[in-house]
Amino acid sequence: MWNASSVDDAINEILLSWGDIGGSCFYVATCEDKDLTLKISNHGWLPVVKRTVGVNTEENSKLLLINKLEELPLTICHFNRKGTGSSVVTVGYMMKPSREEDFAKRGAFPMYPTQNGLIFVPLIFDLPLESQLQEVDVVLHKATDEILTIELSSSSEFSNKISYSKGMQELERYLQHHPDCCVIDPLNNIYPVLDRLRIEEILLGLEDLNREGRCRIRAPHFVKVDNFKEANLGERLLEAKLYLPSIVKPQVACGVADAHSMAITFRIEDFEDLSVPLPSVIQEYVDHSSLLFKFYVLGEKVFHAVKKSTPNADVLFSSYEKNGLKPITFDSLKSLPTAKEDKQCRDEVTSKTNKHALDLGLVTDAANWLKRTLDLTIFGFDVVIQEGSGDHVIVDVNYLPSFKELPNDVAIPAFWDAVKASYESRRTS
Repeated sequence: MWNASSVDDAINEILLSWGDIGGSCFYVATCEDKDLTLKISNHGWLPVVKRTVGVNTEENSKLLLINKLEELPLTICHFNRKGTGSSVVTVGYMMKPSREEDFAKRGAFPMYPTQNGLIFVPLIFDLPLESQLQEVDVVLHKATDEILTIELSSSSEFSNKISYSKGMQELERYLQHHPDCCVIDPLNNIYPVLDRLRIEEILLGLEDLNREGRCRIRAPHFVKVDNFKEANLGERLLEAKLYLPSIVKPQVACGVADAHSMAITFRIEDFEDLSVPLPSVIQEYVDHSSLLFKFYVLGEKVFHAVKKSTPNADVLFSSYEKNGLKPITFDSLKSLPTAKEDKQCRDEVTSKTNKHALDLGLVTDAANWLKRTLDLTIFGFDVVIQEGSGDHVIVDVNYLPSFKELPNDVAIPAFWDAVKASYESRRTS
């Protein structure tokens, strides 16, 4: 705590510790001390006082008043923008706290201008949203963090079936009444990613990219089911070229509690008492040597990382037998059935993988095709390479992933460039 008599020594000590930081400093307090305010102002610092019930805080030009401490980031960004000029683009972002923390720890959300002229500020649902949105140029959101329920329909136009949190509903209303507000990405654009069936149908268009003399890239074989006990389920699987084992996923891809509750089935009897939420998508299980290629599209740039994945069907079948012929159930966000770590297993994986190396050019073509088709700025998708055929199969697509497998010095500037380019493109159109 400072007082008027100690402020000179305190500021000198702080500046000595901080070095030549330049710019302005803020001193934030819960009540005003006029002598202290004057001295802080004389040092070129800006006193910021939080209005407190029962405390008389007088308006004066030497201090800035805020109602809540949560207003401070927006206040800092306002002054940074004022000091750096109109060329700076202010990005207001909203996502769940844990995700925001992950991005912020990597330096992705600075309040001072990035190398390409972006300032980031959190949009806070506890404050009036409209006044915050008037301070920003573009909104970056992870809307799937704010979904409460999804009711899917046979139509791809199911935005009115999504129930958002109160804060996200407020943003939705604002966007409806302010169509000129730039948002990355429009809510309508993310709806296909919420529906595994819709994504599988879109991925069927990958066939147009395939050419003679190179590996194929494709969607997995799939079929939608509304009832696991339907009499002709076996026939439907055969018609869809689905051979057991298969992986069963909820049709709702994200945003709800059980969207990642899955199962691997080996016999038609396994479907009878399956706990996976309905409606579901039964998807081809691809033997892929326990390797998963995670691709990230950040604007015009495409990156990938390699991760350990689920083992081949023969290894899974051993677990299935040991488990009393019960389906293998798991939550894909928490734990996956993994291959046994031993030298023989690693040698087999290496041998099989070398036969069909990743065709980076082919998958990059698919990434660009998906970017045009979905009209998304930042998204990810998972690729596995099928043993034997070498087919590159896209098994999952998701919006605004964390891309945490990529090094920060590569991913974060690419992230900033993607946001800036999308803002300029959407603002123009």
